[in-house]
Amino acid sequence: IGSIYGAPSDCLWGGGRVEDGECNPQEALALLEEYGISARLTFSNSLLEEKHLADARCNALCTLFEKSGVPNGVIVHSELLTAYLRKNYPGLYLVSSTTKVLTDFEQLRAETEFRYVVPDFRLNKAFAQLNTLTDAQKDKTEFLCNECCWFGCKDRKKCYEAVSRKNLGLDGMEHHCTAPGAQNGYRFS
Repeated sequence: IGSIYGAPSDCLWGGGRVEDGECNPQEALALLEEYGISARLTFSNSLLEEKHLADARCNALCTLFEKSGVPNGVIVHSELLTAYLRKNYPGLYLVSSTTKVLTDFEQLRAETEFRYVVPDFRLNKAFAQLNTLTDAQKDKTEFLCNECCWFGCKDRKKCYEAVSRKNLGLDGMEHHCTAPGAQNGYRFS
């Protein structure tokens, strides 16, 4: 296991999935350090504003995970948060989130500026295009294999935005994937 991702349920910067459950961050980090596994804080909220950057909980987690003996990272969507993390937590590596819904191959290629990039799962089998990446770019590309949506879903961005609103405590439309074969996911009230 190279890395484990997630975030506590009370993180404004969280995105991708609505987190549920309790885990002591210090205990989780100690376990990961024991096995040499990298933690990736999933801070892929796409709707962050400047005022959210001061969130004490998320900053404390970045401080804790940056001080670790194991290299840890943050999965990001927001350009605002990316710039903030690069300035304030340079010891954390950054991963470009699948919540960006990168379906254009040239966008994917550009995102290899990050330590890692996770494209939309519709590019997982774009073998001809993936073979045009340099070896260094291939080493930075990771694939999401446990997606909740059906392969042809065109509304994934709406799902991720609904999760971002939920994590910020904002009202808004829920997104329910109604496509054939869609699994229950991203539903909350």
